[in-house]
Amino acid sequence: MWYDNLEEKKVWEHFEAISEIPRESGNEEGVRKYLLSWAEKHGIEAKTDKIGNVIMFKAGAEGREPVCLQGHMDMVCVKREGSSHDFTKDPIEIVLDGNMIRAKDTSLGADNGVAVAFALALLEENDPSFPPLEALFTVSEETKLLGANNLDASMIRSRKLINIDSEEEGIIYIGCAGGLQINAKKKAKLRDVSDDTIHLKLSVSGLLGGHSGGEIHKERANAIKLLARIMHRFPVYSLTDIQGGTRSNVIPSQAYASFVIDSEDEETIRSLVTNAAAEIKNEYRIQDPGIEITLETLAPVSQAIKFKTSVAFIEALYLAPCGVQAMSQAVPGVVESSNNIAIVKYEDGELKVLSSTRSLVESARNETALRVGAAFEIMGLKVFYDDGYPSWAPNPDSQLTKKVAEEYKKFTKKKPVITCIHAGLECGIINSLIPGMDSVSIGPDLFDVHSVNEHIDYQSAVRTMAFLRHLLKTL
Repeated sequence: MWYDNLEEKKVWEHFEAISEIPRESGNEEGVRKYLLSWAEKHGIEAKTDKIGNVIMFKAGAEGREPVCLQGHMDMVCVKREGSSHDFTKDPIEIVLDGNMIRAKDTSLGADNGVAVAFALALLEENDPSFPPLEALFTVSEETKLLGANNLDASMIRSRKLINIDSEEEGIIYIGCAGGLQINAKKKAKLRDVSDDTIHLKLSVSGLLGGHSGGEIHKERANAIKLLARIMHRFPVYSLTDIQGGTRSNVIPSQAYASFVIDSEDEETIRSLVTNAAAEIKNEYRIQDPGIEITLETLAPVSQAIKFKTSVAFIEALYLAPCGVQAMSQAVPGVVESSNNIAIVKYEDGELKVLSSTRSLVESARNETALRVGAAFEIMGLKVFYDDGYPSWAPNPDSQLTKKVAEEYKKFTKKKPVITCIHAGLECGIINSLIPGMDSVSIGPDLFDVHSVNEHIDYQSAVRTMAFLRHLLKTL
C-alpha cells in the first residue's frame, strides 16, 4: 500500500479505508456503517442520533473529564475535467507524491477524513493516560452544516471539544465566520432563432478554485465572474445554456455559457474574447496562472432564451459583489466578510444562481448578502435567503484555549498562533447547543481543499497526531 513506509500507519490505514467508501455530503450511510462496525469490533460504545451523526465513547483515566474529538464524515467531491470517476461508487485513488498525499483526478477528502482517521487511531491506542474519549462525527457539514445543526446534544458527555477541521498546523482557531446563502432565479422564456445566426460556447477553465472560506483571501479568479465579465462586453446575444460551479463553499474553477449571435457580430465577439482573455491571464498570472478561455462553434439551434432575459442574467452576475468585502479590524489579517458566486445553471426553464456570504460579524454578513441580493433583484431575478448559520465568537476566557496553547508551546518549542478563521466550523453551532462547551480547532497543513488539487502534508499530519496524543495526556 502507498502508506506501508509511513509513520502513524494506523492513521493512514483508517484514511485509506474511508477513502474507499463514497461519502459525498448526503451520502454518508456507507461510512456510518463502517464506523459503527469498527466500534463494535473494538468494544467501543457507539450510537447515532436521528440525523445520522455518529457518537463514540471510550472510558479513560479515572477522575478525568471526557474530551471530544470532532470532525465530519462527508467530503466535497470534485473531479478533473474529463475524469470518469463516479463518486457514488468509485473509491478515491490516493497517491503519495513525495511529502504530499493527493488523489488521482479528484478531491482527496482529507477535509475532513483526516479528523476521522486521527480520532479512530487515538481511540484504538488504549493508552491508560488518556482521559475518557468521545468522538463526534457529523454528517453533511459541507452542505448546510446539517449534522451540527441537528445534533442531539443530550448524547454528548464532554464539555471540552477539539475540532480537527482546520488546515494550518500551528494555528489554534477560537472563532469562525457565520454564513448565509442567496438563491436567485429568473424564468427563461424562449424565442425562435433565425437561420442567419451562429451558435457559440464560451468556456472558462483551469482555475485553482478552492475553499471559499479558506482560500478567498488569496484572490483567485472565480470562473462564473470571469464568464460574466467577458460577456458583459458583447453587443447582442441570446443564451442557450449556462453552467458553472459545484458547491456553495467552493470557488468555481470552471464555467461555460452557450449562446446565439447574429452572424455579422461574430468577428467582433471573437475579438472581444481574445482581448479579454489576454487581460485576464495577465491580471491573474500570479495567483491563478492556469486560466484557459476558449470560444468554439456549436451546431445550430432553433430556439434560445430571449435577449433581454439573457443580458439581465449575465449583468446580474457581473454586478454581484464577489470575493473579499472587508478585512477584520478586531482580528488582524483575517477576512471579516466575503461573498462567493458559487453555482450558476440553466434547468427546468429557469436561470439560477447560488451565492454564499460569510462574515465574522452577523450584521456585516446580512448587509453583504443584501447587497448581493440587490444586484440580482435590480436585474429582475427573484431572490431567496436561506441556510444561515451563526459565527463562532471567540471566548477570551477559554481555559481550553489557554491549555492547548501552553501544551503546544511546551511540546513543539514554538508559540502557536491563536486566531479566527473565515471558513465556517461546526464549533459555534455545537457550543450553542451544549451549555458549557469549550472548543478549539486545530489540524495539519492541507492545501487547495475542495478542489482536484487538494493535498495534505504528510509530515505535518504526523506532527499534529503526535501533538494530539500529548495533549490528551495533559487534559
